[in-house]
Amino acid sequence: MSQGPRSGLAAVSSALLAMSRHLEMRDVLKTIVASARELLDAQYAALGVPDDHGGFAQFVVDGVSDAQWRAIGPLPRQHGILAAMLHEAKAERLADVRKDPRFEGWPSAHPDLVDFLGLPIRDGDEVIGALFLANKNCPKPQGSCGFTQEDEELLSILAQHAAIALTNARLYERSRELTIAEERSRLAHELHDAVSQKLFSLRLTAQAAAALVDRDPARAKGELHQVASLAAEAVDELRAAVVELRPAALDEDGLIATLRTQTRVLDRAHTARVTFTSNGFRALPAAQEEALLRVAQEALHNALRHSGADRVDVTVDRRGNGAVLRVTDDGGGFDPTAVRRAGRHLGLVSMRDRASGVGGTLTVESAPGKGTTIEMEVPGG
Repeated sequence: MSQGPRSGLAAVSSALLAMSRHLEMRDVLKTIVASARELLDAQYAALGVPDDHGGFAQFVVDGVSDAQWRAIGPLPRQHGILAAMLHEAKAERLADVRKDPRFEGWPSAHPDLVDFLGLPIRDGDEVIGALFLANKNCPKPQGSCGFTQEDEELLSILAQHAAIALTNARLYERSRELTIAEERSRLAHELHDAVSQKLFSLRLTAQAAAALVDRDPARAKGELHQVASLAAEAVDELRAAVVELRPAALDEDGLIATLRTQTRVLDRAHTARVTFTSNGFRALPAAQEEALLRVAQEALHNALRHSGADRVDVTVDRRGNGAVLRVTDDGGGFDPTAVRRAGRHLGLVSMRDRASGVGGTLTVESAPGKGTTIEMEVPGG
């Protein structure tokens, strides 16, 4: 705040805008600690979200390298100053945290913290986090704290908005869990309907072949060929369902590797040729990458199950700071307006909802006999 009210207001505004851009919990936590450290010009910042067992469910730091963080060891427990912030729910501003009677030391690789400013993050009466900074970058008279009352007030404003961001992130994660549960239920029904029908037909055909094997071997042979065909179709259904239920982890592999793997599996599992290409793609926030993946899966499902296509091409390209997904097939096509009027939307409503949910758009180009192109564009994070 020493730079003046205008500069301070601009810094607070930037910090609050940065927090509002993210929905993933981990992204929100990182943004809060980075904003707090920059805003108050401190060497270190950390934020912990408590669990119900005396520890922290998540704990992020800023100002400490990855190598230092690994050397420090396990996440801290709720003791000393951290426990005071969480359980007494009040601010802590100290000239030297090491001299506080509640100080209980830290691991050998831990940086040396001196002056300290910490605040609980509250959602109503519930403490949902502890935010603290240490070692303010400023001259400090002997025995005095570098953090001022103004700093505490500024961090308090940040903590109030951090509470909103964390609450939104928690609601978003719960919403995603519900969406995943709904998708698994849908896939289970789809798997049951599709594969059960195939297996029922397979059993009847096998019974017919057994009845014909003595009196009409030629017809029995034809029935056995049909058995083999139905079994192959059942395997295709299972493989496709497994791909949807167990996609490669986006957090570990990223969107491009995940889509490349899935299209290869589908190419092997179906008679249609399935290809994938990508140009210039840059990683996007997790929510956007997941939406792109799910729309690609839905579009592939439609093309491979309903269109009669010989070829399906999937591309993901960079567009500005964002990306564009395109799934094109040479199948029978359809009239999108007629499909919508008939209520048979082939998942188009779901795809449009996913696109709009991450600030993107979805367009559908199709006509009877002319194939289909599904295009989804999302902005950069």
